[in-house]
Amino acid sequence: MPAWERNLARLRTAARVVDSRWGAPARAGGRTAARTALRRWRGSLRLRVVTITMLCSAMVAAGFGLVVYQSITTGLVEAKRTSALNQMEAGRTRAQQQLSALSAPNDPDLKENLLNLISVLSNATGRPGSYEVVLDSSDQEIAIDPVSRNDAAPRYIPGELRRLVAGSKVNGYQFTRADPDGLGMRPYLAVGTPVELDWGSFELYYLFPLDEEVAAAALVRNTVLITGVALVMLLALIGWLVTNLVVSPVRMAARTAQRLSAGLLHERMTVRGQDELATLAASFNQMAGNLQQQIVQLEELSRLQRRFTSDVSHELRTPLTTVRMAADMLHTAREEFEPHVARSTELLQDELDRFENLLTDLLEISRFDAGFAHLESEAVDVVSVARRAVESLRSVARRQSVRVLLRAPADPVIAEVDPRRVERILRNLVGNAIEYSEGQPVTVTVAADASAVAIAVRDRGIGLRPGEEKLVFNRFWRADPSRARQTGGTGLGLSISMEDTRLHGGWLEASGSPGRGSQFRLTLPVPAGGRLDSSPLRLSPDPDDAAAGPGTCEEEITPSGDWQPVGGWDAAVARDG
Repeated sequence: MPAWERNLARLRTAARVVDSRWGAPARAGGRTAARTALRRWRGSLRLRVVTITMLCSAMVAAGFGLVVYQSITTGLVEAKRTSALNQMEAGRTRAQQQLSALSAPNDPDLKENLLNLISVLSNATGRPGSYEVVLDSSDQEIAIDPVSRNDAAPRYIPGELRRLVAGSKVNGYQFTRADPDGLGMRPYLAVGTPVELDWGSFELYYLFPLDEEVAAAALVRNTVLITGVALVMLLALIGWLVTNLVVSPVRMAARTAQRLSAGLLHERMTVRGQDELATLAASFNQMAGNLQQQIVQLEELSRLQRRFTSDVSHELRTPLTTVRMAADMLHTAREEFEPHVARSTELLQDELDRFENLLTDLLEISRFDAGFAHLESEAVDVVSVARRAVESLRSVARRQSVRVLLRAPADPVIAEVDPRRVERILRNLVGNAIEYSEGQPVTVTVAADASAVAIAVRDRGIGLRPGEEKLVFNRFWRADPSRARQTGGTGLGLSISMEDTRLHGGWLEASGSPGRGSQFRLTLPVPAGGRLDSSPLRLSPDPDDAAAGPGTCEEEITPSGDWQPVGGWDAAVARDG
């Protein structure tokens, strides 16, 4: 490998080491700081108002200061240029007058007159040494060196200015940097003019220092900068104070609202003054008072409703028991009655069953509302619970001519649940599926993973319209109120199922489409009190979508109550449907 490739490889290795040691932590720190700043920016109205006020005022102050600085600086430079040109014109006139007395370029008094002229022009303003005067000639007949009181001054006359004045014979000026007095390079204004005589021509140059103008410009710049910074800080302070006047009541309202939402109904805002914020606080307090009154009334009404439901349910138990005993005696002896009397006895038995189920559901709802419901969890086989729920609805399925299929793993699915409540949930789900299946098969699927167990009940009946997947769990809600109710449902089954699911910390979800059936999926944590992150079964609106994967068995309950495999039970693998 060539030496340059080895060196390049070493440089790349060193760059990776440096990046891993310092670059990556620096980038991570930068991202953390950016996220923190963004979070603070979004979470603080005061910070946004003050920052925007500072930025806007800084831009305004910078623009205003720049305009003022440029205007004053331009004025100072223009005044200096005008003064320099006027003094140059006066010097040119004086030079023409004094040098016109000479007769020829070789006049012996030429040198003396030039020195005398330089001295007079240098002291014309009464401030000796405040500027430099240079007299030169490009006329070949006048063979003299540049004349100046300061020998260094002629070196700093710009060449462009010399060409303009000597070649074009016009007045000119140019800004330059010079050091004729040995005090350091600094800005100068160089002006020049031709001096035309009958016997020759000269060029008169002035070097005016711009020290006073630079000092004045610096003073203006510093003054504008300090004033601008002070103005920005003052505006930021004003913005903070004004924002504080507005934000503080808003924050107080937010805190009060949070306390009200937490149940502290006596919290109120402090009303100060008679301005708009005071009106806001008073209106907020009035709203809080009205809400408190309404909440108290609703709580009292709810308490009375729960008490009424509970009392009525319990009070009806006693006459229902008596009527049940009489109805059972009549139902047992119905074969001895006339046919129409026997039929009335059967109808009485059925309606008593519905009435008893309604009372049971009302009592259960009242327990949930009162907060008295609790779990009795134990490790059970969820597949066995599903089988019992389906078996309890065997007669209903037979009357509706509906096949009920169970897909479940061949091995037991153990979970810590309340078997009574889970079986009740499944009875409600399977019963609804049979009722609305339109004679099509109903499939119950069980699946599990390490953290959750899921049971899906699918039908291929009337299905659910968009939005009804949430409404089905409301109390007394039915998809079609005019539909004949073959199973004698109370309209509370899915509401009770949802409450049972919440007690387990699980999910009960619905999905479906019109004319293609629906699916209800129950997902419960395997350990009692566990937390759910996902479900082992998909929630699909298409009932024909395979719900469980390979390794499941499929069986069907017979009219006699036995379970028989469906295609391939010996292999313990179900067909996917």
